[in-house]
Amino acid sequence: MRGLRAVWHLARALLHALAGLATILFKFPRLSVEQQQAEVQAWAQRMLHVLGIGLQVRGAPPVRGPMLLVANHISWLDILVVHAARYCRFVSKADVKRWPLIGALATGAGTLYIERESRRDAMRVVHHMAESLQAGDILAVFPEGTTSDGVDLLPFHANLIQAAIAARAPAQPVALEFVESETGRNSISPCYIGDETLVTSLWRTLTGPAITAVVSFGEPQQAEGRERRAWAAELRNAVVELRRGGPHPSPLSERGGEKTRA
Repeated sequence: MRGLRAVWHLARALLHALAGLATILFKFPRLSVEQQQAEVQAWAQRMLHVLGIGLQVRGAPPVRGPMLLVANHISWLDILVVHAARYCRFVSKADVKRWPLIGALATGAGTLYIERESRRDAMRVVHHMAESLQAGDILAVFPEGTTSDGVDLLPFHANLIQAAIAARAPAQPVALEFVESETGRNSISPCYIGDETLVTSLWRTLTGPAITAVVSFGEPQQAEGRERRAWAAELRNAVVELRRGGPHPSPLSERGGEKTRA
């Protein structure tokens, strides 16, 4: 039965993804930037519902930019989950742009791409990030640089944090977790690490116990004279504290506690 349920979720998810692509191609040209952003957030929320994944938002997402969201990275679900909690522009590895369907959806959602192996390209992306922040955008990065097991955080790379320093923009720590919806215990089902394939992680997520994504927004920070490595370390500490149930700017956002399940 779990296998049949997973196939049903996958079929619905594919249809929803195709509907999202149609929206980008045919509806977006007639919409304002704000309307496009609202469409992306609503689409992400619906996709979580289609996949049977709940969403709980803690703390206060930014109302407006400029803001650099700095989050830990666990799963292929992370971008979808953050979009559902608050629209933002992601910085992602360039390979994503070439993925069938997913690349078109990511590009339509405003993703900035980076060749992670190229120092020169990193400088280019930091420059574009700073321009985007100065224009009032909300950007999101995963400074671990890769997914982790969700138990411990990897060190935060500081390169992309430079964009907030250059733009004199605040950065907001964001903690991501996945828990079993019934028990509240941490779930490793969505983890996507090592040599594991996306298909394996996706199938394990859909055939295992129902899960809820928990997105915790911390207190925004200014650089206050810190260089990028020191600030990256402080932001990492803030994400760790949030995952331990540390302080939030407010108890719950308007979507806090809501669980959307198929």
